[in-house]
Amino acid sequence: MPTDTGHWEIYVFAAGEGRGSTIDEDAGLDLNYGPIAGIQLTATLPTSFSHAPEEGWRSGSGDVELGVKYRFYHDEENGVSAAIFPRVILPTASHSPNEKARFLVPLWVGKDFAGGTSLFGGGGFTSNPGTGNRDFWQAGLAATQDLTRKLSIGAEITRQGAEVRGATSQTRVGVGSILQLSKHANLLFSGGPTWADHEVSYRFYAALGLNF
Repeated sequence: MPTDTGHWEIYVFAAGEGRGSTIDEDAGLDLNYGPIAGIQLTATLPTSFSHAPEEGWRSGSGDVELGVKYRFYHDEENGVSAAIFPRVILPTASHSPNEKARFLVPLWVGKDFAGGTSLFGGGGFTSNPGTGNRDFWQAGLAATQDLTRKLSIGAEITRQGAEVRGATSQTRVGVGSILQLSKHANLLFSGGPTWADHEVSYRFYAALGLNF
C-alpha cells in the first residue's frame, strides 16, 4: 500500500546475506513519501559492509535506489489492490561490480481477508546490464496474519533468476514479524534461508519504522 498522502514513512534498516563467516550487509535509510493519493516516492540510501575470513571487515557506500509506487487499482470494499513499483538502482556502491544502472519493473497484487489475514504476490523483470551480468525475472508470494492489534507475523517465498552468467536461479523462504511500538513507530524483523548454486545461505532484515 502506498504511503498516505502528505505523510512520510522512514525505515532505519539493516539487511544482509551470508554463508558461514562471509557476510554482505547494507544499513541505512529507506525514505517513502506520499505526494498524492495512490502514489509513493521512494529513496533507499545504504552504507555497505562486508566480511570475509581472508579480508576482515570493510565498508563503503551502497547502491542508491529510487522508485515510484503507483496503485492503479483499489477496491476497498473487497480488500483488493494492485500496484506497479518501478525502480532504478544506481551504481554508487564503493565495491559494487555493477558499472551501470539497473531497472526493476514489478507488479504486485494484494487481498485483505476478514480476521486480519492478508495475501499478496507478484513479480517483475530486472534489466541488469554490465560485464558478465544477465537480465532476470523474479516472483514472490507472501501472507501476513494479525495476532493482536500490535503484532503481526508473516511468511514469504520468492524465486529469482540468475543475476550473472554461469550462476543458477535462487529460491528464498522467510518468516518475519511487525511489532507496533506506538502510533508512529514499529519494529520489523525477517529472515530465512536462500538456496542457490547448490548451496544454502542465510539472509536477515531488521528495521525501525517511523511514520508521520
